[in-house]
Amino acid sequence: MKTYSTKASEIERKWHVLNADGETLGKLAVKAAGLLMGKHKPMFASNMDTGDFVVVINAGKIKVSGKKLTDKMYYRHSTYPGGLKAESLGEMLEAHPERVIQHAVKGMLPHNSLGNAMLKKLKVYADNKHPHEAQVGGAKIEGGAS
Repeated sequence: MKTYSTKASEIERKWHVLNADGETLGKLAVKAAGLLMGKHKPMFASNMDTGDFVVVINAGKIKVSGKKLTDKMYYRHSTYPGGLKAESLGEMLEAHPERVIQHAVKGMLPHNSLGNAMLKKLKVYADNKHPHEAQVGGAKIEGGAS
């Protein structure tokens, strides 16, 4: 008996919609990263992008515990002297709620070109409107406060 190896032609991609309304940031990011990597599929291979597309809606309505809204900081540097910019989670959620989820999911994916390819299949929107209705079709919306 030979060992099964996934082939690129056998990969079938589906679309999943995750509702971030009332969800904890980390738990939502774990769900999204698992779907992007394809860990829910029996043909999962760590050396291939076997994952599905993920649409996250209501990104501005995520929850965090404790004092993370004021204490959790996001840093970026312009590469110029004195170019360090710091922004708290609360400020980031007001200005760009999509980036918060993208940043959390990116940290859970492989840190190489394979992870970059997986991240391109993540679509995040601040409210519940998104342009992927045709692809998603009748997919069940997962998550959100019930």
